[in-house]
Amino acid sequence: MIPVTAFDGWTWLNEPTEWSIDDGLTVRADRDTDFWRTTHYGFVRDTGHVFGREVTGDFTLRATFTGDYRDQYDQAGIALRIDEENWIKTGIEFVDGEQQLSVVVTRNVSDWSVTPAPGSPGTTIEAKRTGDTVTVTSGGQMLRLAYFPPAVPVFAGVMCAAPDGGGFRVRFEDVLLG
Repeated sequence: MIPVTAFDGWTWLNEPTEWSIDDGLTVRADRDTDFWRTTHYGFVRDTGHVFGREVTGDFTLRATFTGDYRDQYDQAGIALRIDEENWIKTGIEFVDGEQQLSVVVTRNVSDWSVTPAPGSPGTTIEAKRTGDTVTVTSGGQMLRLAYFPPAVPVFAGVMCAAPDGGGFRVRFEDVLLG
């Protein structure tokens, strides 16, 4: 696996208003952005930001990131997307004043799991696709093992969104995809 430094061939799904690349990627998540489908809230949102590229077969996506989380549901991490009804997003989500390690798996409808995030300044999240499975880990701890349709192309990359607040800044470093 080779570190992603120049992000050659990477594109935006829902490009944010402000972003820049140097030795990493800095993004300001636009307000009123999110990825969610139906469950509990009754709405569909497909407006969050993902910067990535298409991959096929088995792969690993890993990123280290820090964010200025302050509003309910501010979120940053990584995403794997087949289409608007089949995707996984995972990372940090700010819930009730606390940073939570979060995984949302969507196959037509979204489901969501959270666990308290460790108190370190940066978070590293990894998603490894093997056949029909994605394993999500952070700090060597498995967060989720989920079915994900095999043998179809996936748009994989870093993600952020700010559903309820005014937007926030996030910095991605040490991004690996391969």
